[in-house]
Amino acid sequence: MPELPEVEVVRLGLQAHVAGRTIREAEVLHPRAIRRHALGAEDFAQRLAGTRVEAARRRGKYLWLELSDKEALLAHLGMSGQMLVQPEGAPDEKHLRVRLRFDDDGPELRFVDQRTFGGLALDDLNDVLLPDTIAHIARDPMDPEFDLDAAVRALRSRRTEVKRALLDQTLVSGIGNIYADEALWRARLHWSRPTTKLTMAKGRELLSAASDVMNAALGAGGTSFDALYVNVNGQSGYFDRSLDAYGQEGLPCHRCGTAIRREPFMNRSSFSCPRCQPRPRANSG
Repeated sequence: MPELPEVEVVRLGLQAHVAGRTIREAEVLHPRAIRRHALGAEDFAQRLAGTRVEAARRRGKYLWLELSDKEALLAHLGMSGQMLVQPEGAPDEKHLRVRLRFDDDGPELRFVDQRTFGGLALDDLNDVLLPDTIAHIARDPMDPEFDLDAAVRALRSRRTEVKRALLDQTLVSGIGNIYADEALWRARLHWSRPTTKLTMAKGRELLSAASDVMNAALGAGGTSFDALYVNVNGQSGYFDRSLDAYGQEGLPCHRCGTAIRREPFMNRSSFSCPRCQPRPRANSG
C-alpha cells in the first residue's frame, strides 16, 4: 500500500496539473472503481460535471480533490491505483477505470487500477475542509500543525507494541509498514517495545525519525517496489535504494554490520537489526 511520501508525490502532481480547472465530464468505465459512491455512476458523473477543482489535499495516506461545491473527490489508491494526467486522445490504459475531462480541453485525469482494490467517491467536506469519512484521521508528522508532544502522548496512552501504535492512523497518520521499520531502525527501537515503556524523549526521537525518513523518501519520489506505484506522469520513485531496514533481510546493517532480520508481524513482516534494535527482555520492556 502507498504510504505518505508516495501519496504526497501524487498530490503535488495533481495540484500542479488539475487544481484551478473545471471538470467538463466524468466517465465511469468500471463500476467497481466507484463502489464507495453509493448512488452509482450516473449520480457520480452528474455531480462532478461543472465543478471546479480548488486544490489537491492530503491527510496522512488519504488523498482528495477539494471541489467548488464543498464536496471532495476522495481517492483510495489501494494496492495499484494510479492518478495519471494524460493528453486527450492518448490511448486508453488497459486498466482505465474513470476519466475526467476538463472544459479547457487540456490534459485529462485518469484513474487506472489493475487490481481494482482502490476507487473514487464523492464525500462532503466538514468545516475544516476534511472529508467526513476521514475526519477521525490524525495529523501526520509532515503536517505544519502536527503537535509532536501530543502525538507522543497518544502513542504512550495505548497499551500495545510501539509499531502497532505507529500504524494506528487515529494516533498519528501517514506511517505504514515501510516507514515504521525505517523510523524504528533510526531510533534503535525494536518493534515490540511496549508503548508504556516509551519515554517522551524516545517518542520524540521516533516520530522525528519518521518525519526525516519520509521527507527523504519524498525527495526521491517515494518508494517503488512495484511498477504500479507511480506519480501523475507515470514515473516510479527510487527511495527503495536507500532503505536501511525494510526488505533488507540478510544484508548488513548500515550502522553495525549485523545481518538484518525479518520477523512476522500482523500477517506481514517487520525488519530490524538484532544488535541495534534488541528485542525487549520479558517483563522489563
